[in-house]
Amino acid sequence: MTSQHGSRWALALGLWICLSCAATAQQPANQAYLEFIRGSAQRDVAAGGAPLTNLADADRRLAVVRKKLLEAWGGFPETPCDLAPQKLGEIDRDGYKLEKLLLQTYPGVWMTAHAYVPKKDGKLPAVLCVHGHWKEAKQAPQVQARCIGLAKHGFFVLAVDAFGAGERGVGKALGEYHGEMTAATLVSTGKPLSGIQVYENMRAVDYLQSRPEVDPENIGITGASGGGNQTMYAGAWDTRFKAVVPVCSVGTYNSYLGTACCMCEVVPGAASWCCEGEILGLCAPRGLMIFSATKDANQFSVKEARKSLAVAQTFFDLHNAPAALQQTVFDWHHDYSQTMRERLYGWMTLKLKGEGDGSPLPDPAMTLEDPESIRCYPGETRPNDWVTLPQFAAAEGERYVGRIQVPYEVHAWDSQQQLMREALLRSCVFRNNPCPDEPPSSPPSLASVDGISHSVVSIESEPGVTLECGLATVIRDPQMPVNVAIIVNLDPENAELVQRIGEAASQQGWAVLEPHLRATAQQSPAGDKIGHAPDHNSGQWGLWVDRPLLGQWTHDLQRTITCTRSASGGEVAVIGVGTAGPVVLSAAAVDQRITRVATVNSLASYISDVPFRGQRLGLMAPGLLRDVGDIEHIAALITPRPLTIAGGVKGEGVALDEAGLKSAYGFTEKVYGLHGKPSTLTVRTGELDVAEFLSTK
Repeated sequence: MTSQHGSRWALALGLWICLSCAATAQQPANQAYLEFIRGSAQRDVAAGGAPLTNLADADRRLAVVRKKLLEAWGGFPETPCDLAPQKLGEIDRDGYKLEKLLLQTYPGVWMTAHAYVPKKDGKLPAVLCVHGHWKEAKQAPQVQARCIGLAKHGFFVLAVDAFGAGERGVGKALGEYHGEMTAATLVSTGKPLSGIQVYENMRAVDYLQSRPEVDPENIGITGASGGGNQTMYAGAWDTRFKAVVPVCSVGTYNSYLGTACCMCEVVPGAASWCCEGEILGLCAPRGLMIFSATKDANQFSVKEARKSLAVAQTFFDLHNAPAALQQTVFDWHHDYSQTMRERLYGWMTLKLKGEGDGSPLPDPAMTLEDPESIRCYPGETRPNDWVTLPQFAAAEGERYVGRIQVPYEVHAWDSQQQLMREALLRSCVFRNNPCPDEPPSSPPSLASVDGISHSVVSIESEPGVTLECGLATVIRDPQMPVNVAIIVNLDPENAELVQRIGEAASQQGWAVLEPHLRATAQQSPAGDKIGHAPDHNSGQWGLWVDRPLLGQWTHDLQRTITCTRSASGGEVAVIGVGTAGPVVLSAAAVDQRITRVATVNSLASYISDVPFRGQRLGLMAPGLLRDVGDIEHIAALITPRPLTIAGGVKGEGVALDEAGLKSAYGFTEKVYGLHGKPSTLTVRTGELDVAEFLSTK
């Protein structure tokens, strides 16, 4: 091919971008993915189907919800570790003392906490106060105020820092956010942050019940925003909570779809098998008071909360405890205000002390502390060996993949790879995908005159999802099969690299197809980027409905192959650029129609002891490390087809050197060697040699 052909390919790419933009102007393409997701979620009614008319049916339904919740959270340890409580200091104040505490929740994982201990004799009711997304966490003024107020009203109060927040961040300073790509390190382990928070709050109850001052039968929980979400789930799960007060947090799962929530609030798959009202129903017949604010966001609004309350009320009614579920509406914004605190005091006094009628009690006089002054580890004094959230996730991931044995001979691998492939198909990467092999209604035409033909191809991936693909074909003999190179790219910044790869493939006589996968490019939802996650919202929505984007993207790629194979009859090479690497590896691991695979500067491992950088939330599939393995294990399933790994990066986005890259794909290399096909695997740094890749036998 001449350089003129390369220029024409580049020109076509520019033309395709213009055509795509024109199509977008005619229809709201960035809304298509959201509408598809909403269609995959349960409606705002009890997910069991028929109306519940008796307690036995209600209990059976909630037993299913509990089972699925535990699965979504990855289970809890059968034997809790020793709490090993430590008191690091104590501050004496009027009417109470503040203790600085450490509690061990998992082996080697420590929770920083404050105990507000009233200066009263006898057994005291207790309240666990969990914080929301205030940068000071348990030290925040909003948290301090209700802790002091409760203590002065005679409650033993425990305030705790959530994993990754407050004094438990990656760094030692206050103000760190534990969501987006920090919490993303947990997803592939199958232990999402929402479940870890529930378990750690259960450990906090263990501690409260161990204190001689506490009445173990009268414990409540409250929190606002993200802390309200913790309150709802912990209160629903742990029946030791006699009174549950979530604040500015109750809404509906369907209202979460279309907005940004924290990763600590995501329960993978929950929106596909239950509704939020059923979660609330798990609290029945215990006391549940929901605080809603008139000026809150839609997902926590009064009207959305009432939809869930209507479902929950059925469960309370069937328990003959209709008044145990209540909602109080405040003309306020997203906060935990003084009037909310006063309502809390009255409700907790009724439910945990058996006194009064639940009416508000006055806020006592109080002096709030400087957040830094009450830390368990002020400044930089936290121990250097402190286990952070990503380090915990990495240890879990290492434990899972450490169980995968390197095969000792080909027959052993044949059995092992079959099990791994079946696990991949059963995992949430693929299990909810429709069949990708349905023949297309109108396959794209790949025939052209000698030279290069350019077009824009539309492919229906599944109902409600249409992909726009740029196509450049080079065919000298219309009677010969057409080899197709499919370049998958999720990130606009890689456009020049994709252009070079496409030009090089065209020069080798291959047709080039660049599909824009769902929720990317022009179909990316507005406001999708949050922090370091370019696909924060779209990635979360997929998790909620049990269709992680990794699985959706692999389906898009498989449908693209179905359409092009019917028209080409030749080889199909897939090239994943940047964050698209795990997508093409996953597809090739289960799809033998792909004859050769390459990744370029892609993530080399899902195990990262620091927050992900330069990656996508959509690549994270719940339990992938636990149920299948790491990227090197998925890549091994491609054996013995040609596979090229051209560069790779760590979780934090740092490029691996040659030795690090080969180490990351050590398992893959051993499997290729076992098959006597080491020459079909190339692992090296530097740019992809397209000519070599497309000619490897």
